Amino acid sequence: MAEKGLEAERDAIVAALKPVVDGIAATFGPVCEVVLHDYRRPEESVVAVAGSVTGREVGGAMSEIGLRLLARGDEAADDLNYVTRTRSGGLVKSSTMMLRDSTGGVFGALCVNVDVTAVGEAHALLGALAGLTGAPAETPVTTFGNDIDAVVDAVLETHPLGTHRSWAGLDRAGRVDLFRSLDDQGVFALRRAAEQVGARLGISRASAYSYLSQARATADPASDGAPA
Repeated sequence: MAEKGLEAERDAIVAALKPVVDGIAATFGPVCEVVLHDYRRPEESVVAVAGSVTGREVGGAMSEIGLRLLARGDEAADDLNYVTRTRSGGLVKSSTMMLRDSTGGVFGALCVNVDVTAVGEAHALLGALAGLTGAPAETPVTTFGNDIDAVVDAVLETHPLGTHRSWAGLDRAGRVDLFRSLDDQGVFALRRAAEQVGARLGISRASAYSYLSQARATADPASDGAPA
């Protein structure tokens, strides 16, 4: 009964925030996008969206940023005013605010994305006119999309699989480290993730689960070595 009460509470919070999504986006205009995520359905976490900065749609997937927050569970904290770049080259300033129930449990997020591409271009132009030619800091690229498979692929692309840059070139420790890193980023919180990762690496689903179990066992200092 307590769990049902919490689920009803979470549903009520999500429902209450849906009009807020429209209100924030309308306030800041066409450069703003607001996305409401429900982490209880990670493969299609977008439950409301207003604006079109990243092209998200209801029923769409979370980004790599969302996966990392999902992996942190209730320890996840708000991430405010960070800047990232879309795959098409757009510059986006974002804030991600966690949704919590009355127990403090994280179950979703409210994200505000502002397209600052034009601002960045103006800043570069003014800097050039002023003679400020220092190289700008590199902005990380984030995959925003409606297909969770594309997001998992993007996470895999950020891992060069060690200095050998191939699965075959990694020893057992390197392979376990790779799965631990992917797990830390929330990849395996998704359904079919082990199967998808295995396919991308050219190994079987059973092998992927085996490496994941080893990664979780060795990551837990209290573990006796048994698979997680």
